[in-house]
Amino acid sequence: MNFFEAIILGIVEGLTEFLPISSTGHLILTAHILDLPTTEFLSTFEVVIQLGAILAVVVLYFGRLLHDWEMNKRLLVGLIPALVVGGVFYPFIKSLFASSMTVVVSLIVGGIAIIGIEYFQQKREKTITELNQISYRTAFLVGLFQALAVIPGVSRAGATIMGGLLLGMERTVIVEFSFLLAVPTMLAASGKDLYESFGLLSSSDFGILSVGFITAFVVAMMTIKFLIRFVQTHTFIPFGIYRIVAGIIFLLFIL
Repeated sequence: MNFFEAIILGIVEGLTEFLPISSTGHLILTAHILDLPTTEFLSTFEVVIQLGAILAVVVLYFGRLLHDWEMNKRLLVGLIPALVVGGVFYPFIKSLFASSMTVVVSLIVGGIAIIGIEYFQQKREKTITELNQISYRTAFLVGLFQALAVIPGVSRAGATIMGGLLLGMERTVIVEFSFLLAVPTMLAASGKDLYESFGLLSSSDFGILSVGFITAFVVAMMTIKFLIRFVQTHTFIPFGIYRIVAGIIFLLFIL
């Protein structure tokens, strides 16, 4: 991997981690386009740039994460389903990551689901209009939706956001809760992989890792701010359409 490829992957991660379009799916397909071999270093690099994106949430929401212990407890409750599903099905999940077709199908099906859910819930009254109204039950149910994202291409952000809409959460509320829930979820998911692979890295690898990390962090900061503004006046239907179009393009011209 060279610095140009590291920047491209960092941009893709920063753009897609918090949008409902699947960062993992886009990273897999981007690596396929760049003809990057599936190596231990690529896997480690993807973990590192995910941590760069997560750092953007920590920086932007540092005050809430530091002082709002009631919210932190709800985030831990929301984390439970992903820990259980990831722990039980980890070998099977890893095998799915080798299939670009899995990503393409998930993109298309997920896009259809987003459009359908938006039309289904748009006339329903929103019962949760502030973050502090989220109960432990709601946090756990959002966590169950998040657990669906163990399938490559589903999108962690997409699953949590759509789940939140179905549970009666206002768009800005579920988007921010999805941002915050990403912190413990991604740290838990990335920590083990990074611990096991870090010792295999050489000093020459850290330049590439740093470039990808910083790129993902900066782009994620901009993406988070954009999404907060976007959902105040728009639905998620454009993202659903994008997923379907992107899946079809990848299916026809790349796979």
